[in-house]
Amino acid sequence: MNHRTRTIILSLVAFCAVLLCMSLAQRKVSAQDDPTKHDEKDKPFPIYNPYPAGILPSDLNSELARVQREVDFIEGRALARFHSLPPLKVTNQPPIFQGSGTEAVETLGELMNYDKNISPGRNEACASCHMPYVAFSGPIPSVNLTMIAYPGTDHFRAGKRSAQRYPYAPFFPVLQFNQEQGSFFGGNFWDSRATGYLLRNPDAHQAQGPPVDTQEMGNPDTACIAFKLSQASYRPLFEELFGKGSFSINFPANTEEICETPGGAKVFGTDNTPVKLSPEDRIRANEIYDHWGQALDAYEQSVQVSAFSSKFDAFLAGKVQLSADEKAGYDLFRGKGNCNSCHLDGRSTAPTPPPPEGEAPNGVDTGAEASTAPLFTCFGSANLGVPLNPRDAFFYQTKPDSFGFTANPLGFGYRDLGLGTFLRSGFGSWASPNSTWTQFAPANDGRMQTSTARNVAMAPQKCPSTEAPGPYFQKEFFHNGYIKSLKQLVHFYNTRDVFPFDVTSGNCPAGKTEKVDCWPRPEVPATKDMTIGKLDLTDQEEDQIVAFLQTLTDGFTRPYPNRDTFTGVCKTGGSAKTQGNETLIKTPPLPPCSSVVCGVPPLPLKPIP
Repeated sequence: MNHRTRTIILSLVAFCAVLLCMSLAQRKVSAQDDPTKHDEKDKPFPIYNPYPAGILPSDLNSELARVQREVDFIEGRALARFHSLPPLKVTNQPPIFQGSGTEAVETLGELMNYDKNISPGRNEACASCHMPYVAFSGPIPSVNLTMIAYPGTDHFRAGKRSAQRYPYAPFFPVLQFNQEQGSFFGGNFWDSRATGYLLRNPDAHQAQGPPVDTQEMGNPDTACIAFKLSQASYRPLFEELFGKGSFSINFPANTEEICETPGGAKVFGTDNTPVKLSPEDRIRANEIYDHWGQALDAYEQSVQVSAFSSKFDAFLAGKVQLSADEKAGYDLFRGKGNCNSCHLDGRSTAPTPPPPEGEAPNGVDTGAEASTAPLFTCFGSANLGVPLNPRDAFFYQTKPDSFGFTANPLGFGYRDLGLGTFLRSGFGSWASPNSTWTQFAPANDGRMQTSTARNVAMAPQKCPSTEAPGPYFQKEFFHNGYIKSLKQLVHFYNTRDVFPFDVTSGNCPAGKTEKVDCWPRPEVPATKDMTIGKLDLTDQEEDQIVAFLQTLTDGFTRPYPNRDTFTGVCKTGGSAKTQGNETLIKTPPLPPCSSVVCGVPPLPLKPIP
């Protein structure tokens, strides 16, 4: 090649690079303001927008793009970790990857967690709704304020609940009904539907949900995940861990076309396995999907995610002391506040109710730790009496999208009965694997999983708080995102039954402030937990419990991996008491609960308004 030819080629390359940069810049600007407008090259599917004005945040496109960039960045870190792994050495019977097996399987799970290519639109990773800087919960402040559930691969389909945190979920046991307690314990997801009945691991079972959820990653067939993993750059690591013949599957010629179509599409009808495989190949694809769940569980159980590195852990080890407010909050947490009756701290529990009925004033506890790694959950479920949140995007998805899929034909006739719906194998949940549980559905209507209190306060390093005036990161709390700050959360537990009003959200009487001195009626009243609601905490005591909850944030004793990756904007101003109230909307007049939900036997204990 002569000098003149090289010069021409280099000039053309430079010119193309300039055009590409200009194109990317234009593309970035085009998505800033209107969430319904896209550059067609950016998004693979026609936009679905059945929402009234104000449900989708105005910055949704730019925020989704921001999270995608962050996902790509962390994926790059994971790939570097993958390439630096030492060769796996198999020893023993049963076979063990000596020395590096743990890191290898955790790295595989991390790579899967940040892989957008798993979704039909190649735009949705597990991490898209669960980023590490907020303890693997929802990463977009404006979504947490407005539409509650996160958009899936087909924009803007969205789920029905807030994004639960990953950390410590792997420690939940297989779902079981305790006959003596008369309660269910274990499982994963808000409604405990990831029972772990087959894998004997609820967290691995949970990881198998989002990839084929029509509202999330949206694959139409679990075989699509096997197909996409066979094309992944980290396939060699999967094969090293689980066998060289893992992907010896004869995929049909139309597999890619099928797997690029979101689940629920009319073209599939009622076919749950549109990728047509031989029985032998279907077994291999199922095994791959089981390994998908196991690898993700390994990552979530690792110290990268479930770190036990909070100030409270250091306190238990005798390495630090809690501040006066933190210690006061801890005593209230275990005593007058009654938090420890569900969010177990591994120490003996002060008798409740508080004095004069109880016998341990101020929650004094001289007992030794029952656990040096407490999980701050009882693994059970409770109906806390949370009001219906009319901002939840699910209520508005009553029209078919471009694929002919309608997520919620019930509209506001839908009620989220949580565990109760799952026990009935009901609308919007999974099938129950145990028919003997069905009889217990009415008593469990409205119950949602008691999540760990660990990392409830985690926020990005640059926005170090969840509480106004900040700088703070706007989170959402409870299954439907109704609560917007930890102050509000504690105040709800404290005063739910002090300021009850028979109204729906957005309709508190004149002169009353919602979430301050007005709590709308519960979405599911009959099974409301009565151990909370009137705790007689002072305003200062509420603040002290918040201070204690902040000690449960990992990253105190050592840096929390990838907490430094947030590139968004912190919020400032306002008060934690009324945080997010500017986005309250009026709940419309509600139709009765649809028979599709409330008419499935055994019927609810009382009619649900």
